[in-house]
Amino acid sequence: MDRIKQFFKKDRFAAHNDITLLEVRSGYAKAELIISDKHLNGVDITHGGAIFTLADLAFAVASNSHGSVAVGVSATISFLKATNRGTLTAEAREVALNPKLATYSVEVRDSDNDLVAVFQGTVYRKKQALAL
Repeated sequence: MDRIKQFFKKDRFAAHNDITLLEVRSGYAKAELIISDKHLNGVDITHGGAIFTLADLAFAVASNSHGSVAVGVSATISFLKATNRGTLTAEAREVALNPKLATYSVEVRDSDNDLVAVFQGTVYRKKQALAL
């Protein structure tokens, strides 16, 4: 799993948004974002795009953890609580794994462990191996 973690250090968009990958297991990933001023929207709460990006990285890592390229084909998110400071953590878990499709659920929680958002995504699993 260290090779998968190393592979995702190449995710420039996640790095640009200061997202850190904490943990990777088969079908699972955990990532965090420390909220800063640049993550806030016009009404001074964490931008939905920042929360989605955090959840999406955890989703990408969990779905690619098997070593083959998995690309998102569908994703939805529901925002449940506003935040504007502290740390957000996203945990992605595999729900269903098939030869061509796989589904993942992601929970985003704040520093108080309150649920901030729920994300569900489906990937198409290619035959191509990740370039580890």
